[in-house]
Amino acid sequence: MLIEEACETMDRVRIGFIGVGGMGQCAHLKNYVAVPECEVTAIAELRPGLREAVGRKYGIARTYPSGGEMLEREKFDGLVVCQMFDRHGQIVIPLYRHGIPIFTEKPLAASVEVGERMLRALKAGGSWHMVGYHKRSDPAILYAKAEIDRLKQTGELGKLRYVRLTMPAGDWVQGGFDDLIKTEEKVPDSPRDVEENWSSPHLQFVNYYIHQINLLRHLLGEPYRVTFADKAGTLLVAESASGLSGIIEMNPYLTSRDWQESALVCFEKGWIKVELPAPLVANRAGDVTVFRDPGNGVAPQTIRPVMPTIHAMKQQAIHFVRSIRGEVKPPCEAEEALEDLCVAREYMRLRGNA
Repeated sequence: MLIEEACETMDRVRIGFIGVGGMGQCAHLKNYVAVPECEVTAIAELRPGLREAVGRKYGIARTYPSGGEMLEREKFDGLVVCQMFDRHGQIVIPLYRHGIPIFTEKPLAASVEVGERMLRALKAGGSWHMVGYHKRSDPAILYAKAEIDRLKQTGELGKLRYVRLTMPAGDWVQGGFDDLIKTEEKVPDSPRDVEENWSSPHLQFVNYYIHQINLLRHLLGEPYRVTFADKAGTLLVAESASGLSGIIEMNPYLTSRDWQESALVCFEKGWIKVELPAPLVANRAGDVTVFRDPGNGVAPQTIRPVMPTIHAMKQQAIHFVRSIRGEVKPPCEAEEALEDLCVAREYMRLRGNA
């Protein structure tokens, strides 16, 4: 059952937003205000002009210059914190003491060490933190993951053998920022968690490919370790805890107008392929193809189920709302997101950029 369908009987939950810049607005805020079971009751944004303009557009009367001031005056069931991930240690750790469920974009932090500090503070605060790996909320991935788990149980297509993810660079926005509110205000300087600048190979990698690091584990259904990284930064080879093979192909080619991300999950007698849309495309899910060739005279079969017209970012917002109500588990919590940073660190070490 889709998350959207299951939300029909929910009470509205109160959400506060900290940060309403580009991704804050276009990946998150506009999706949360469209969920009937959710009420965005207040926003916090350092830039006063942007803060008031966004509040007017989305009908949010209560706006604040900082998250701290907002939390002094408001009560929330959950917080959506849209900040650069190299500030998470500075911004998110103080929020944990309020004991409120928190959502942030991926990755958890800019380094393993900061991520570990965050987990200690999160445990002390007594709540939980959902990390925004939106691909786990795409209807195509939800379908594929359910079918993978079913096939592993039944064995009808033999054993799971291999997972390959491919993501060439392309147009990941595809109109998703068309309704972005902008002002001439500069973002005020704030302390960063690490000394690396944004041109460092490590930060570039975790900013762009941490989604695939996470999705590989999700589809394998178990942890894995990196066994090979080519020097060009195109290939990551992994071996799972049970010995399954996995590959992430990064930038094997470029696309100027398209987005051609895919996942291939192979069993002994068939496969499942998912083709994912650009991250900010609205009202479009991925596509799924299932190929079965069980043998014994049975004709091979290809199935292409039709996915609903809901996009992963909207579905992700609904999932956070349902998780706050205790109806489902968050797709990815901070504890697992720390594993992604550990994998990224090992990949960079093998590639020679440690």
